[in-house]
Amino acid sequence: MNTRIDRRFAALNAEGRAALMTFTMTGDPDYETSLAIVKALPKAGADLIELGMPFTDPMADGPAIQAAGVRALKGGQRLIKTLALVREFRKGDNTTPIVLMGYYNPIYIYGVDKFIADAKEAGVDGLIVVDLPPEEDEELCLPTLKAGLNFIRLATPTTDEKRLPVVLNNTSGFVYYVSITGITGSTAPDAKRVAAAVNRIKRHTKLPVAVGFGVKTAEQARAIAGGADGVVVGSALVDALARTLDSSGKAGLNTVKAVTTVVSTLAEGVRSARRVAAE
Repeated sequence: MNTRIDRRFAALNAEGRAALMTFTMTGDPDYETSLAIVKALPKAGADLIELGMPFTDPMADGPAIQAAGVRALKGGQRLIKTLALVREFRKGDNTTPIVLMGYYNPIYIYGVDKFIADAKEAGVDGLIVVDLPPEEDEELCLPTLKAGLNFIRLATPTTDEKRLPVVLNNTSGFVYYVSITGITGSTAPDAKRVAAAVNRIKRHTKLPVAVGFGVKTAEQARAIAGGADGVVVGSALVDALARTLDSSGKAGLNTVKAVTTVVSTLAEGVRSARRVAAE
């Protein structure tokens, strides 16, 4: 498999730096603003784009991303519109990798085969579906891989040596390491512990390891980038967006810029990191 995700990580590895992967909720606070933000992300410094598929019961998400999902759903965002947004983005950018992150229920209702076909046609490169364990690979993971899309799995601080190979089996593109025990945006990760965890994962796989959950500042991004192949930032961007909304939840003139300013700052942090050699 040679996807945009594979090519992007290979290119960044050749440059000797980690990737910045940004998360935003598709359709937050409305479709047009969300599209404008996504279009602006690569220029602001995002190497990969992770788009949330809004869902009513997001068990892995903290308050900020939960609220973003509620805003998106209230604004009429549905899975078909998420794919439409990706399709629109691809008209101007055919190289930046896009990963859809979410939960199985909306995909199941949409129809797995139809969803995979439509996602690939729209220009999606990979999926992160957090509530489907490896034991359920035949449901979505294997059909996704067969279609030529990456299926990205999460590893956590509680994923032990016995469980890790099971998690890594059929994972492709990269491994998403959840740097903290808990929900998104809750606490800051410990860079030394994260680097040790990344090294442990890399003893089991040749895939890049991207680290997310809790990274909010350029300093944190720089520290994590020193020991990982990628840094994922979500809550900080969602918070920046939320602060620009008026009392009725509508976007303001500064909404897009508020998000891209944070991305640019984080990108500087990632790019200034000194890579730490694996043990």
